[in-house]
Amino acid sequence: VQLQASGGGLVQPGGSLRVSCVASGITFDAYAIGWFRQAPGKAREKVGCISNEHESTNYEDSVKGRFTISRDNAENTVYLQMNNLKPEDTAVYYCAAAAVLIANYHCSNFGPHDYQHWGQGTQVTVSS
Repeated sequence: VQLQASGGGLVQPGGSLRVSCVASGITFDAYAIGWFRQAPGKAREKVGCISNEHESTNYEDSVKGRFTISRDNAENTVYLQMNNLKPEDTAVYYCAAAAVLIANYHCSNFGPHDYQHWGQGTQVTVSS
């Protein structure tokens, strides 16, 4: 199983960036995908998630209205579109996969410990 995050980089405040997560070795449409981030000296925090069915999403308040998660099951890929970026969004961004065993189970029900597979992370730096 591999989750490969990419697309990070340096962006100015107010700018946009899209990071991707490509999965292999899993039945992709049977997994919810979560995005997490960890800034230097801080604990890892959840950014949001997308369910496997109906592609419903959930976001933390700090990114709601600015970040959008989507998925392409045909390409085994999840995207995190980040708009109006702020310096406090600077962090390493990780994607993670959680197996969905109950039909229509929303990804917001998963805690960090429920995600079985994690990617290696991609650095996002917001600075002028």
